Amino acid sequence: MRTLIKNGTLVSASDTVVADMMIENGKIALIGQDMWDDDAETIDASGKLLLPGGIDVHTHLDLPFGGTVSSDDFFTGHRAAAFGGTTTHLDFVIQPIGGSLHDGIAAWHAKADSKAAIDYGFHIAITDLRDDVMAEIPSVVDEGITSLKLFMAYKGVFQIDDTTLFRAMNVAAKHGLLIMVHAENGDVVAELTSQLLAEGKTAPKYHATSRPAIAEAEATGRAVAMAGISGAALYVVHMTCEEAVEQLVLGRQKGFRVMGETCTQYMFIFAEDLAKPGFEGAKFVCSPPVRRPKDAPVLWRSLANNTLQVVSTDHCPFWYEGGINGRLPGKELGRASFDKIPNGMPGIEDRMAVMWHHGVNGGRLTPNRFVEITSTNPAKIFGLYPQKGTLSVGADADILLWDPNHEHTISAATHHMNTDYNVYEGMTVRGWPTQVLLRGELIVDGERWLGQAGNGRFLRRRPFAEVL
Repeated sequence: MRTLIKNGTLVSASDTVVADMMIENGKIALIGQDMWDDDAETIDASGKLLLPGGIDVHTHLDLPFGGTVSSDDFFTGHRAAAFGGTTTHLDFVIQPIGGSLHDGIAAWHAKADSKAAIDYGFHIAITDLRDDVMAEIPSVVDEGITSLKLFMAYKGVFQIDDTTLFRAMNVAAKHGLLIMVHAENGDVVAELTSQLLAEGKTAPKYHATSRPAIAEAEATGRAVAMAGISGAALYVVHMTCEEAVEQLVLGRQKGFRVMGETCTQYMFIFAEDLAKPGFEGAKFVCSPPVRRPKDAPVLWRSLANNTLQVVSTDHCPFWYEGGINGRLPGKELGRASFDKIPNGMPGIEDRMAVMWHHGVNGGRLTPNRFVEITSTNPAKIFGLYPQKGTLSVGADADILLWDPNHEHTISAATHHMNTDYNVYEGMTVRGWPTQVLLRGELIVDGERWLGQAGNGRFLRRRPFAEVL
């Protein structure tokens, strides 16, 4: 079966052109003008932009955390992603303490295989880097996994020392894996947290106090320096502030193979939101924490000028009023103390529209740069290009029919994420995916869900991917 999309405007990372597109066997087969095929199903894209499906490379579905589990699984999270225009994501396998990397991989495949409704891949978050696990690292490439996440924070749980991080970088450089780091000085954070709790400062707003921007910057600089020494490719996840970005800039100026992402929430949610009355601030607790309004313009400029290469979500949702009607506990686990609040926010459904409205409509990003940071760069950096992230012949037909004039008001009452609040509640955006195709199949048509659990495919990624 062939599908012909006519009269659309194709927007890629480099070009904008009015063209028709033929899809066959799940792939883009032909791009041209004035195309006709009486045997093909035809979609009229007049007035619409055709964008490559979004790729979110930082998500946490069905994640055990702090005595509970993130509330979106591989079906509800995928459905929400698709409604928002994301057709591919990369989730974090968590190595079980005392177990192997392959134990973690098997567990995440079990979570995803029967539920996946969009395409997906895995990173591995290493929690216990013993010598036998270090020796195991090269073998994960055979599993199609080419990125490792290491934690410089969460002392006593996930945090590794500098020797271990540097050794991992050396192994990764040799085998073409990308090192990802959560960059915060875990020793400083642990000490500040103890001090605050001893002083009786337990409200959500103190989460940000316990994790200052300079602690993120210091860890970022340390990771960048070690990447420069080892020659490893480094990707700093969820960068939040000017001080940390400065450290990345220094490394890039020296020619180190270092890159960074930020997440949508850091341009809209700030420390003052943590201080909302009562326990409301718990909705916005994530790590690293939300920062100051002055950091947002820095992040926008960094995305526009390629200081930062990707915008993701760190989607890790928990119910605000959890633990009722059979739901898993949520943010209320931290009512007595900020250090017990499950860390994370929902956002996988909102990223594309929020970034388009405030980026493209707001004059901060061109449409082409929007495609680059939401789809093309993620595909290139994580070994998926040109199968994903582009509208070109031979690529998977992951296509958004994007209506730049469609207005939508974001709300927990209408979103598809499995949580009872939305951090962008009441925000009206202009620009929305009215139809979403995954490998040529229409999975979202307006408000209709046409996708199916189990139809999402696991993506085996290439090592030695691009450093942008």
